[in-house]
Amino acid sequence: MNQNKSCDPCVNDMLVQAKQNHIETAWDRYEQQLPQCGFGQLGVCCRVCWKGPCRVNPLGNGPQRGICGADAHTIVARNLIRGIASGTAAHSDHGRHMAKTLLEMSEGEAPDYAVKDQKKLADIAAKLNITAEGKELKELLREIALTTLADFSRQDESIPCTWLEKTIPESRLKKLIQLGIAPHNIDAAVADIMARTHVGTDADPVNLLLSGLRSSLADYTGMALATELSDALFGTPEPVVTAANLGVLKEECINIAVGGHNPLLSEFICDMALELHDEAVQAGAAGGINVVGVCCTGNEVLMRRGIPLATNYLSQELPILTGALDAMVVDVQCIMPSLGKLTECFHTRLITTMNNCKIPGATHVEFHTQTAKESSREIVRLAIEAYKCRNQDKVNIPQQSSTVIGGFSAEAVVAALSTLDAADPLKPLLDHIVNGNIQGVALFAGCNTPKVMQDHAYLTIAKELAQKNVLLLATGCGAGAFAKAGFMTMEATDKFAGDSLKAVLRAIGESAGLNGPLPLVLHMGSCVDNTRAVSLAVALANKIGVDIDQLPVVASAPECMSEKAVAIGTWAVALGIPTHLGVIPQVMGSSAVVDVLTEKVKDLTGGYFMVETDPVQAAQKLYEAIQARRKLLGI
Repeated sequence: MNQNKSCDPCVNDMLVQAKQNHIETAWDRYEQQLPQCGFGQLGVCCRVCWKGPCRVNPLGNGPQRGICGADAHTIVARNLIRGIASGTAAHSDHGRHMAKTLLEMSEGEAPDYAVKDQKKLADIAAKLNITAEGKELKELLREIALTTLADFSRQDESIPCTWLEKTIPESRLKKLIQLGIAPHNIDAAVADIMARTHVGTDADPVNLLLSGLRSSLADYTGMALATELSDALFGTPEPVVTAANLGVLKEECINIAVGGHNPLLSEFICDMALELHDEAVQAGAAGGINVVGVCCTGNEVLMRRGIPLATNYLSQELPILTGALDAMVVDVQCIMPSLGKLTECFHTRLITTMNNCKIPGATHVEFHTQTAKESSREIVRLAIEAYKCRNQDKVNIPQQSSTVIGGFSAEAVVAALSTLDAADPLKPLLDHIVNGNIQGVALFAGCNTPKVMQDHAYLTIAKELAQKNVLLLATGCGAGAFAKAGFMTMEATDKFAGDSLKAVLRAIGESAGLNGPLPLVLHMGSCVDNTRAVSLAVALANKIGVDIDQLPVVASAPECMSEKAVAIGTWAVALGIPTHLGVIPQVMGSSAVVDVLTEKVKDLTGGYFMVETDPVQAAQKLYEAIQARRKLLGI
């Protein structure tokens, strides 16, 4: 029997070391929770009031209603959409921070920031129907910021969010309006769920789920604006070569890991690492400062700056166990509270930076856009001081790392295609989809969970689909899985891609000057950047005059875990995309909710969820969904 916890050999080696040193990790804490509460796994525990908690037995041989009278269908639906609301709040808070930074820049209150991609800023202005000609930069920034922030405050329920309206096909927007699920205000969509799930309010599971669809589309809106504004400020990603896995840590360097999700901080950490190089050398680090990424902040700086990625979500504790990490700098989301306790065993300094994310055992350096350079300089100097306390006897860096070709924003993909047809860049992609050289497109998103072997399902499904000539895109911790395993290389294309897909990727890569094919999996960014894939899908849909639900496009979250992932998967379904979940969601206690999400929603949006824990079977179901779309298109 395979005792490995992960497909990543670095992870397995470090877990052996952790056990030998009696250091607890996420996998240990998972085993301590077994057996997990069966009621909770089915989603039939209710905690919305203090009369309970109540739990309903879906098998019929126990309580069928909570104390207030809510049945399993109501309880499951309420629990699910509360998770969607949390995911929406998390992503949109990121977007709000970006918009507020633009506003501060326009008022001279964020002097350390600049617009690195002027063309992208102009494109955003055009998208939002803002005239850029003849305006000073500060005036343009202010108009874009205020137009964006209106999506968080608009009170007229008849006007959909601007960033939703401007980034999806007109036919899709009309459908969402007809269904009553086009959000007018991101914050209002979250507040609506919290209000309707309060004790004694909405008890209709279908009505509750419709509210969840609305909030998920608010999540999409917040993600779209966050990605676009980040690209304008920090640069739209272009292809870059870097590396991934724990081998990117360097014993001769001061190693700083940036983790979380917000590029407003990590960009300046990278700048300060260069600025303070000499101070690091003077402290004894001959190689200077080595910045590496963890989780989605790692993906942000990988995409834009070629910063290597150390690992993804579930194994975020392990860089500390190498004994060579001098500082773990985190902002928000997907940060394990265990890091604070773990750093007691090593010299590593855990540094929190955001007021809404503090962890016991961490050093807190409050980060504000008004003093970005100053705060980043202080953080990097804390890492230099920590390095002086490093115990060289504890240093054990796994040597595995893989080459990564990343940086595939929607613009970068179009630019690569334009080398084949400058006048009509999308035509080559469409032609290859129509003639079957590319059967369809699959987007991998989502998280990690110790319930399954880390990364295994991602890699298995990708190999199965690539062999069937499906183009693969990835974001977030899914992208991290592929990066660590060497799937974002030319060699992976030659090894795993079907003949026609391989030929297409080679033609595009060589035409774009890569001296070889595009990588097997295209890295499109962090989890907030899933809307990059939607941008490509919308461009294709608009070009041939169809809606998204007619395209041979699917999504897969093989290790879905977080509430953000629930929100992402739900908006993918709302936009018409068949979406696979590789972990059984906590909704199985309600046959009504399951039926709506897997069957009835097809008639509303064209998208639907498919749940399959076997990765080979999951790949087959995703491929069948692609083939069904191709048949409807007559190709």
